[in-house]
Amino acid sequence: MEQITFTLSATRQLSGKALAGVVGSGDMEVLFVAGAGQQLTVNLTTSVDNSGTRWRALFDRLSAFSGLPAGEMTIHDFGATPGVARIRIEQVFEEAADA
Repeated sequence: MEQITFTLSATRQLSGKALAGVVGSGDMEVLFVAGAGQQLTVNLTTSVDNSGTRWRALFDRLSAFSGLPAGEMTIHDFGATPGVARIRIEQVFEEAADA
């Protein structure tokens, strides 16, 4: 297991918190808690060693597409593919936006 932490620039504000996926079911889990400020902190636990570059690229794409919200995100990836990862991350952002 590898632990990765990113601190990224945030360009938007959301409120509330959200959860998508459940690790115990063999799915990727993403927890998001909105925060004040201009940073998104991502704490990631992954079963895929040396995947920091892949995760950084995913967050760069998300940032370019719609901007990242301020807050804290915890991810347990369970070896998820980038496509599944993006879906789960976008789900928590959408849910928190509706909170």
